[in-house]
Amino acid sequence: MSSGLLAFLIGLSASLFLTLPVRALAIRVGMVDLPGPRKVHLTPIPLLGGLAIYGGVMLAIFSVFDGPARAQSFGIFTGATIVAIFGFLDDRGWLHHQIKLFLAMPLAAVILLASGVHANIFEVLVGGKTGTWLDGALTIVWVVGITASFSILDHMDGLCAGVAAMASAFFALLAYLNGQTVVTTLAAATLGAAAGFLRWNFKPAKIFMGDGGAMFLGFLMATLGLKLRLAQSSNLAGWLAPVLILGATIFDTTLVTISRSRRGLLPFATPGKDHSAHRLANLGLGQSGAVVAMYLGGAIGGCAAVVAAYSSTLGAAIVGLLAIAVTVLAVTWLERAPYERQRRKSPA
Repeated sequence: MSSGLLAFLIGLSASLFLTLPVRALAIRVGMVDLPGPRKVHLTPIPLLGGLAIYGGVMLAIFSVFDGPARAQSFGIFTGATIVAIFGFLDDRGWLHHQIKLFLAMPLAAVILLASGVHANIFEVLVGGKTGTWLDGALTIVWVVGITASFSILDHMDGLCAGVAAMASAFFALLAYLNGQTVVTTLAAATLGAAAGFLRWNFKPAKIFMGDGGAMFLGFLMATLGLKLRLAQSSNLAGWLAPVLILGATIFDTTLVTISRSRRGLLPFATPGKDHSAHRLANLGLGQSGAVVAMYLGGAIGGCAAVVAAYSSTLGAAIVGLLAIAVTVLAVTWLERAPYERQRRKSPA
């Protein structure tokens, strides 16, 4: 049995069976998400489900990876654990949300960078120390941005776990086709853990992953994007593929950022029912239909990444331009869709 398949099965089984005792623990310690005007659920739902996802990924990785692979991935595990801990503390109500954005996520990004995982764009384009410093800065921006995007994506039953599972599947596929065993195994473990949790999280959800789980998945998605290397593809395809694979969450963050900024709101500090899934649900798809539509968006982005990976530089450029055009059209369309508008807070 390949390491990737074994990691998937361990992650799936562990997450599937850990979720119920974690749910009981959340209820016992009072970690529940209460209904509210900016929430879509109508009854209190236990949080802390991210602990089951974390356990599934870690158990899979430490069961499959040998000594050298574990050592190589130490920075990844450390950064992922940091964002998960800060997320769980926020779920408990012990942290201000800005601490996650301005401390936990950058710290995890720096640890990942120090471990040798980084972007490789400007070193190719510019070279020298300038390229190295620019790639370092890009790495931090990428990790913080993707982690934060998954944090705000967790607003509807099954959405965040399903989008992460879809992205993990395409990361695993491309890594496998390019002979990256460690990346394939990590992606497969994440796919299994997210899918196992989804059994209990799809509508009607019996448990939420909380910010700890969402940030953990976001950090892993960002890491997989940085570690994916398409050996036989053009540089453009190599840079474009992770963006396309994570297209669903990047699109949602783009829509929310543009929409809230136009209304004078801070994108990451003003939660509300104005995300892509909210608008799709209001167009008649309902919550489950909107979530499945987001899965489909992730699948389309993943397929586009595969096409770009096996195209010439010109072909990859065409795929990228089409993705930009579709994004612009979709943002314009969904910005006109009905959604609940937040009110600007009056100055104190």
